[in-house]
Amino acid sequence: MRILLVEDDAMLADGLREMFGRFGFSLDHLRSAEPAVGAIALTQFDLLVVDLGLPGMDGLELIRRVRGRGDKVPILILTARDALEDRVRGLNEGADDYLVKPFAMPELMARVQALIRRSQSNAQSVVRLGSLTMDFSVHEAQIGEQPLPLTGREWNVLQSLLLATPRVLTKGKLTDSLSQWDKEISNNAVEIYVSRLRTKLQGSGVLIRTVRGIGYRLEEGLTDEHRG
Repeated sequence: MRILLVEDDAMLADGLREMFGRFGFSLDHLRSAEPAVGAIALTQFDLLVVDLGLPGMDGLELIRRVRGRGDKVPILILTARDALEDRVRGLNEGADDYLVKPFAMPELMARVQALIRRSQSNAQSVVRLGSLTMDFSVHEAQIGEQPLPLTGREWNVLQSLLLATPRVLTKGKLTDSLSQWDKEISNNAVEIYVSRLRTKLQGSGVLIRTVRGIGYRLEEGLTDEHRG
């Protein structure tokens, strides 16, 4: 999952980058809203985290422009402004959630996970497919009763596939979700992560099927020879 953070506090941004990375998210950061307008038009983000008190164009204007062109990307406002009218205005302009600084990191991650699940038409914090269970609230995966150890990027890929089920997830979307501006990921890298996940899922009855020329789909109840 790929997130754009628009925040002028460099120390906070560094802390968020580290935290999101531990949870398998890719995070791009901009300190002002003007370049964010173009970045959002060119890159498919899974979530925007936007401060209101930005230099130049403020966060509300950024949100207004994003929604004005019909972009439905989830938006979380992260700001020191705690007045009721600020919260109401932010939500009315098109934000999906509003969190006031200072905040607790676990609450931020819970809100981020909830917004991303909701955007994928799945509001549950625990999602299952066959013997596979992913609990996004505690960042744990299991096969049956056994823990499924995953690296951050493996978690990212498996979460994306699970939330997309039964749809096919394009290889391009997976590549974008793993990339950052300073760490571009190739299609070959995506294939490596998919191969590692297939090995870890072997024998579980949950398979990653290749849909030729398009991408991948997570399926259950198939044998290895049917995965493609």
